Amino acid sequence: MYYLTKEQARRFILLKQGLIGDYRFIGKQGVLEYIRQTGCIQFDPVDVCGKNPELVLQSRVKGFKKSMLFELLYKDRELVDCFDKQLAIIPTPDWPYFERYRQISRDNLDKYPEIHVLMENAKSFINENGVCSSSELPDEYSGESNWFSAIHWSAGKNKARAVLEQLYTEGELIIHHKKGTRKYYDLAAKHIPADILAAPDPLPVDIDHIKWRMLRRIGAVGLLWNRPSDAWLGIWGFSTAVRQECFDALIKENKVIEVIVEGINSPLYCRFCDEQLLNTAMQNQKIKKRCELLAPLDCFIWDRKLIKALFDFDYAWEIYYSPDKRKYGHYVLPMIYGDTFAGRLEATVDRKAKMLLVKNIWYEEGFKQTKPFKKAEENMITRFAKFNECCQGNRPLDKD
Repeated sequence: MYYLTKEQARRFILLKQGLIGDYRFIGKQGVLEYIRQTGCIQFDPVDVCGKNPELVLQSRVKGFKKSMLFELLYKDRELVDCFDKQLAIIPTPDWPYFERYRQISRDNLDKYPEIHVLMENAKSFINENGVCSSSELPDEYSGESNWFSAIHWSAGKNKARAVLEQLYTEGELIIHHKKGTRKYYDLAAKHIPADILAAPDPLPVDIDHIKWRMLRRIGAVGLLWNRPSDAWLGIWGFSTAVRQECFDALIKENKVIEVIVEGINSPLYCRFCDEQLLNTAMQNQKIKKRCELLAPLDCFIWDRKLIKALFDFDYAWEIYYSPDKRKYGHYVLPMIYGDTFAGRLEATVDRKAKMLLVKNIWYEEGFKQTKPFKKAEENMITRFAKFNECCQGNRPLDKD
């Protein structure tokens, strides 16, 4: 058991995340290393100033370019689109661990026998004609059918989309690439190594599988507590009793370390393999501050209540709020400086003019805008413009 101040706990998480000090993750290899550390990063198709996974990586990976993630996903195939914490990107070697969910998807079709013929025909079409999107399937897939939306709500009543999504969730297809929000599919067997594709579920016992997923989520955040949390989303069968059973087992197996943080009633837990980093955080050495923008669905802020408890920062992604209920804006990014949340920034990209437009910056109450911070902030905005492959545009008046 370790006893930490809040400052030490913040330092540990930020070191783990690669958001403080010198960059731990560099270039394309750094992208792969970070995603291996976290297990998954969430995907969201909204692109105001970069998609969510790209925003996650630009804050941590020195020299990150959007093309690096695209290549790792759709050329090198070191990563693959998969359902994990909702829509996500995972390391390809983790594919077998999600076989149970693919099997559930297959079993769910028992009451919809009509789709089987369409699925087999779609596989044959793709095998003969190559990569395709839902708009490129033959005429038999045109039109609408109410029962398709019962299988895949995201497909609505679109037959072609529902068939491809079903084949995707069963593991017969993978996303070959994307153009904007449009997905193009191909046969998984053409791109996933045969040994990975044929591997059985490594953890067929439910409790062992849940423990594995819990460890990944703890590693993705750095510290988590034994409480209901958005950090656990996507782990099926995850009741309060199961969560407690898994924590008891992980402690007994020396896979997690209990951490007591001043002022927080519940114990927190980190992975045993992060003990050295924990000791580094407790040494209270001066560490270089960086100014970074975080993604709305960043792994670091998956548990908003934990972030409030440790950093005294409230964040809500207001994209789902009606305009009259938004305090800031529909796509506002948290801004961190050192171990402190400095505020939040709203930016958009004028793609025609290739210009980054910083619409608003709101600083946290009591945050001191020192000269080093202003320089770090300016450098961050310049990097952010470069990440979006555009020039830096306007700067707003500072807002308290």
